[in-house]
Amino acid sequence: MLISLSRDLNRLIMDYLIIEGYKSAAEEFAKEAKFPGVSGKPLDVDFDSIESRMNIREALQRGDIDDAIRRVNELNPEILDTNPSLYFHLQQQRVIELIRQGRIIEALQFAQEELAPRGEENPELLSELEKTMALLAFERCDAKPNGIGELLSAGQRLKTAGEMNGAILESLSQGKEAKLESLLKVMVWGQKMLREEVNLEDVPSINAV
Repeated sequence: MLISLSRDLNRLIMDYLIIEGYKSAAEEFAKEAKFPGVSGKPLDVDFDSIESRMNIREALQRGDIDDAIRRVNELNPEILDTNPSLYFHLQQQRVIELIRQGRIIEALQFAQEELAPRGEENPELLSELEKTMALLAFERCDAKPNGIGELLSAGQRLKTAGEMNGAILESLSQGKEAKLESLLKVMVWGQKMLREEVNLEDVPSINAV
């Protein structure tokens, strides 16, 4: 039982390191974490794919959409071909970066040519298209409506990078979220249900641990 528990714990830790892209830590852990009873072999991990994902994520976080698209196509061109929503968000981010650089005319033209047709084809993306176009209208205004100014925040880049990371992981038949994080969410939820059911205010919160 202890052997099985150790093996499961190793998998949870490695899964977290892989999903979050901690390549160096994953490499070190793989050298140390061997599965008892499995011929002493270390965990089998594709470290190159971790580095590729992180390079793409870093490109998006610095606003270099062209580099991100080039890299993801080199990794697997089917990722964007089979994810129209992701491709739309990449093009949306491109418009946002053009606005950030003050290239308003270019941003408007690109939005009309690339975003508008895709938004018209997919009603779910229409509201996002409208927010992006509104950002063009309020670009020179400090008082932007709620939700509009957020498009220019670092958080928007992180959101796009996270969606891309998830799509790549899915193409590699891996989960989009680390199992360790999912487990913690279940534990927090279970504790919340317990506290509400038995009204135990003295039960310490997992968040406080």
